[in-house]
Amino acid sequence: MQKPTVNVVVLNYNTQKVLAQCLPNVVEACALEGVTITVADNASEDGSADWVAETYPGVKLIRLEENTGYAGGYNRALAGLEEDYFVLLNSDAEFEAGWLAPLIACAEADPSFGAAQPHILDYFNRSKFEYAGAGGGYLDAFAYPFCRGRIFGNVEEDMRQYDAQRPIFWATGAALFIKRTAWEQAGGLDEAFFAHMEEIDLCWRLHLLGYSVYSVPQAKVYHMGGATLANQSPRKTFLNFRNNLLLMHKNMHPAEKEVRIFQRKLLDGLAGVFFALKFQFNLIPPIIKAHREFEKIKGQFSVTPNPKMLKDLPGTIPHSIVFGYFIKGKTTWAKWFEN
Repeated sequence: MQKPTVNVVVLNYNTQKVLAQCLPNVVEACALEGVTITVADNASEDGSADWVAETYPGVKLIRLEENTGYAGGYNRALAGLEEDYFVLLNSDAEFEAGWLAPLIACAEADPSFGAAQPHILDYFNRSKFEYAGAGGGYLDAFAYPFCRGRIFGNVEEDMRQYDAQRPIFWATGAALFIKRTAWEQAGGLDEAFFAHMEEIDLCWRLHLLGYSVYSVPQAKVYHMGGATLANQSPRKTFLNFRNNLLLMHKNMHPAEKEVRIFQRKLLDGLAGVFFALKFQFNLIPPIIKAHREFEKIKGQFSVTPNPKMLKDLPGTIPHSIVFGYFIKGKTTWAKWFEN
């Protein structure tokens, strides 16, 4: 049987220093696995594209004419690629040796396979999960995302407690392994998200199309995190709160959407109080702006046909992760799923 083809696509925007640190590993890892590597440059202004062209002439370089964010950049970059599988890899990430075989094995074993993610570990502390994806993504009843190995700010050590391969709800965009045909059928990423949670939206649509999404712990990626946008920046806060509401509006079953969005807005208000108590007053206006923007643009979106309630999809819980975490002390994935 012919070996599946894979293209690792690194999207870059003004991260030349990070590329210089991580790209050598990626190039070597791709050469060892016999896969193609592509750098898609999102109209960087720091000389990143020229550096890649000069330093790695064997790497395919796509120069995009404008910065259209994570979603737009990948949509344009992948449009002309024909490999069987894509890996959407952040510019601040590296592979561990042997990363590809477990992903291919998972994909080839399940005819319904759509996407997967490796375990995402901290680049600087490699025995610890990394915030962006950790051991695989889940959603609670109010579409709050959390992970095996990370709930809110509690990021666990990787003690092999989550080494079982299993279906999840969403795979992180830091290292998203996806079947090309699934990507094309789903229509790629929604560019209205620009950045943050667009991969959750994509995975939700994949589920509704009948595809499966997996966590594959035997594959590992080391991710710096926050290299392109600081974790506590007002811009990231705005995008996260706005995009979470868009995520629900687009994909929730009509029977639960209205009440869940209302409840989620109340929880967002509590998040503003939480920021105030921590003296992070600069993060409160972005929440207000996010809600106003959502109300302004929500009518522009076509709603995904959805025959399933959120609780009926894999990788979800019918409870509030906020209540369980802060009131009941259920601060790890294991306390939700194994007790």
